Amino acid sequence: MNALHEAQARPLYRFLLRLTLGNTQAAEDLLQETLLRAWRHLDHLPSETEPLRRWLFTVARRVAIDAARSRQVRPPETGALDLTTIPADDSPIDQFVAAHTIRAALARLSHDHRQVLLEVYVRERSTKEAAAILGIPEGTVKSRTHHALRALRAIVGQ
Repeated sequence: MNALHEAQARPLYRFLLRLTLGNTQAAEDLLQETLLRAWRHLDHLPSETEPLRRWLFTVARRVAIDAARSRQVRPPETGALDLTTIPADDSPIDQFVAAHTIRAALARLSHDHRQVLLEVYVRERSTKEAAAILGIPEGTVKSRTHHALRALRAIVGQ
């Protein structure tokens, strides 16, 4: 495996770097996955250099395609909106404006979204606790929280 890594890792990395449009972290991850698959099939790999190289590049290409497809299927990740950090300043005027902005934005949300945000962020309940209180499944709490935060960001960003 060390000899395989020494001989093939650098060309595979350059190939994967082109496939990831210069994203070094993604190329490194894909290289690691490619070499892991080679290690898992070490007994079945071709012993000759050229067939081995073709096998590795085919696996690397397929790993890159699989990674791209999985990114398309998953929704983009969003960070949670921490309502307590809106005014970084201690100015009472800034605090008032921020509180007013959040209240006005919350008022524009649907009742269900507002309820979920109040339970999860204001009352600091877990999704399980909020689900029990609201009488809805835990997955629904997570989904509504996600959509409510997106809606809140859109309203505040106007």
